[in-house]
Amino acid sequence: MDLNEVKNRFGIIGNDARLNRALDTAIQIAGTDLSVLITGESGVGKEVIPKVIHAFSPRKHNTYIAINCGAIPEGTIESELFGHEKGSFTGANEARKGYFEVADGGTIFLDEVGELPLSTQVRLLRVLETGEFIRVGSSRTQKTNVRVIAASNINFMHAINSGKFREDLYYRLNAVPISIPPLRERRNDIHLLFMKFALDFADKYNMPAIRLTPEAREIIENYRWPGNIRQLKNVAEQMSVLESERTVSGEAASRYLPADTPDAFPVKVGQGGSADRDGLTDRDIIFKILFQLRQEVDELKAAVEGRDPADRTTLLSADSHNLPVKMADTPANIPIIVSPDIIEEHDTGRTIKDVNSEMIKKALAKHEGRRKAAAAELGISERTLYRKIKELHLE
Repeated sequence: MDLNEVKNRFGIIGNDARLNRALDTAIQIAGTDLSVLITGESGVGKEVIPKVIHAFSPRKHNTYIAINCGAIPEGTIESELFGHEKGSFTGANEARKGYFEVADGGTIFLDEVGELPLSTQVRLLRVLETGEFIRVGSSRTQKTNVRVIAASNINFMHAINSGKFREDLYYRLNAVPISIPPLRERRNDIHLLFMKFALDFADKYNMPAIRLTPEAREIIENYRWPGNIRQLKNVAEQMSVLESERTVSGEAASRYLPADTPDAFPVKVGQGGSADRDGLTDRDIIFKILFQLRQEVDELKAAVEGRDPADRTTLLSADSHNLPVKMADTPANIPIIVSPDIIEEHDTGRTIKDVNSEMIKKALAKHEGRRKAAAAELGISERTLYRKIKELHLE
């Protein structure tokens, strides 16, 4: 089977060796019933591999179902997968087939399989080992002949060691492992993908396709792309719609790429001035931690006194406006420890009122005055933000 034909059929762009190896593996094992576990970062395009496997398998004329396990509430996931009997729980007004029953003879793709609850993992393991399942609320065992392909972006060894994923299920799913490389490791494919998206959006919005200058191309090829292909597609769409010039310069391209470098986060405390991926310095992060601690202390104090705190947000606590940042008092002698060398010398006289104003201004500036987004950034309610803007005369 020619890989280029497969790529054209499924809209796969790129010539990376690891991508080609993943596709070649998918085609080779398509004719078997082996379980497949696809791993890779979010946004790399893991969902195309199960389609390739199903299309080249003897099951291709039967049902193919793709399920996002992370999108189904824990309380209904077993009913969705295995079905339920009438009256088995509140709202079960009739019997219902689950995906494993509907897809009998076909293929099921379990995306984000690492999000499955442990109880559901046990039932999935039984299906994989025996082909048997029981509907919720039933005692009758049913059989199904389904090929299972799973995918996840989690670290399975860490999930197993922390008790969040069953080791036996992992090895049962991982009969054939397929890994999809992140976009930053497919540098030569980045421009190909970008131009494909640019042409698609030009057709969608009935406009000329955008092009990149050599400088802009170098910038997007050297960017880390933490959101992988999904992020690249979004950026291509934004440029297509927002850029008045159809040739995008390096400076223009940079505006669409949020700062995201491997050493940007976590921030090493005490370096003074380095910014994290949200544009906050390490000092700002320490302040936010302080405010969160103060919030917990205020709520504890309110609980001991038998009252509800009027404002649960320590960051904007009315009674702490004039407390020095480094000397914030706490009930029950609970200390808030901040190393003196973390706060710059000229900050030693600042009060929490000063910091409140600064943090609110930063959040509003970052979100271009959108108060709802700024409130979410600060971890407070929108109503509290309105009140504090007025109190601090920031209007």
